[in-house]
Amino acid sequence: MELLLTGGTGFFGRALLRSWSHRALLGLEVPKVTIVTRSPNMFMKNYPEFSDNFWLTLHESNVLDYDSLPRHRLFTHVIHAATESTIGPSIPALQRYDDIVTGTRNILDYAVTNNVKRFLMTSSGGVYGPQPSELQRIPESYLGIPDPLDSASAYSIGKRAAEHLCALYNDHFGIEAVIARCFSFIGKDLPLTAHFAVGNFIHDALHNESIIVTGSAATVRTYMNQADLARWLLSILEKGKAGHAYNVGSDEEITISELANRVRVILSPQKPVIFKPTPHSFQGRSVYVPDIGIAKNELHLDIKVSLDESISEFLE
Repeated sequence: MELLLTGGTGFFGRALLRSWSHRALLGLEVPKVTIVTRSPNMFMKNYPEFSDNFWLTLHESNVLDYDSLPRHRLFTHVIHAATESTIGPSIPALQRYDDIVTGTRNILDYAVTNNVKRFLMTSSGGVYGPQPSELQRIPESYLGIPDPLDSASAYSIGKRAAEHLCALYNDHFGIEAVIARCFSFIGKDLPLTAHFAVGNFIHDALHNESIIVTGSAATVRTYMNQADLARWLLSILEKGKAGHAYNVGSDEEITISELANRVRVILSPQKPVIFKPTPHSFQGRSVYVPDIGIAKNELHLDIKVSLDESISEFLE
């Protein structure tokens, strides 16, 4: 397999790189991977553990600049995971939408030009819009949408448009495009000082005097470990049905209150949890839980790393 990976230096990308590195250490087969990144030198400086991988090449490029993409390369597969999810909320809404849609179209055009047949796009559970209170878990067949008249929906609407581009290219050019609708995750590469609740709790537990909870303590989330994330993405890339979407995440529900206390017990049992409710926290979604039945039944995927094990990784 010759694989082009966009977003390879972010959380999703590093999850995949760690998975392939582990396989290589075990003497198992790994693909030849090329990452497009705006700063190869900075990435290798920050993550030197990836510098000696014979199967990995970094190409200085930007998915928003088609002409900067690798030339004269024969790729069999593409994983398009380039999205500014960490700093995204600080980007103007119009730019965020344009970056998602333009980047996806550039990579789809690149796949057509270079005769790449298998294409995985990492989308988001945000494409479903708010989860209704009567819906315990969101299935792929749910047709709810984010509010298109709310500029705060730019990320989710952008992902919907990018998914539609995949469907159009699948139909018109025969690109075997498959979608991974990703929910919430945890792992050693998760930013601890961004807008991710579990990351903030872990940072507080490790570095502050107390663990602070903002927003509603009753908000419900689920968390998949990044090792499971990588395994699921690769399975969907290889075995997922073209033109279909698969939810990616855990279906083990936990309230934000329970999550903060779980982090406290595992990482810093001596520290208190303090609640400071603020409006409009947790992206306006009180419940965000995927139905992962299709991935389990069709692709035989499962959850191997528990939430407690995931939190405990931060003790290492």
